[in-house]
Amino acid sequence: DIKTTAVRKGDEYVINGGKMWITSGSQADWMCLLANTSEGPPHQNKSLICLPMNLPGSIHIAKKIDKLGMRSSDTAQIFFEDVRVPCKNLIGEEGKGFTYQMLQFQEERLWGVATALTPMETIIQETIDYTRQRKVFGQPVLHNQTVYFRLAELATELELLRALLHRAVALYVEGNDVTKFASMAKLKAGRLTREVTDSCLQFWGGMGFTSEVLVSRFYRDLRLMSIGGGTDETMLSIICKYMDILPRK
Repeated sequence: DIKTTAVRKGDEYVINGGKMWITSGSQADWMCLLANTSEGPPHQNKSLICLPMNLPGSIHIAKKIDKLGMRSSDTAQIFFEDVRVPCKNLIGEEGKGFTYQMLQFQEERLWGVATALTPMETIIQETIDYTRQRKVFGQPVLHNQTVYFRLAELATELELLRALLHRAVALYVEGNDVTKFASMAKLKAGRLTREVTDSCLQFWGGMGFTSEVLVSRFYRDLRLMSIGGGTDETMLSIICKYMDILPRK
């Protein structure tokens, strides 16, 4: 629920409010701000504004958030007090901000799925390499059926996700609305990254619980896939809406 307001006064918007979870917020030169520009319905009262971070008024970077993963990417909490931005910095039409945001989510979610494929491939391959050379009771860990069957299952799930992504992207390039497929792929990617990292970390034993191996970093970093860009629960609601099985309020 967005509380930040941008009130038009002459040739400027006067911005007040705050934002949480702003990627690169503590070092950015400008931000793309979604704010309420009128008192209308929530889906029709928001606008996107290009906001330089050195404008008149107070832009206060409250803190750099200490995160579980993605620690090389700074994320900030920011407050605005009577920040003035020229009306010409409006992106598109006033009141269309929510619509623009929803449209870009298709690409963001497809991009998110694509960026998760290679890390998962890497984790599976590194786990194969490690369990092949690590021996327990005189034989490689990989030679346990529990291990090699599980790795085969994970590799299969990964290829199924890749196929769904390819289908969704092909349809999108042709100009179709792929909100349902993008949401399905995003949901599956979020769950599969958790499954792959958790299963593979287990096969690394004690080493998996250290910060010295890639699998533990991906275990932390990829957990964001089920939260950022729309939670798993949001994806399920969108899918249900497109299947016409979501109860109406």
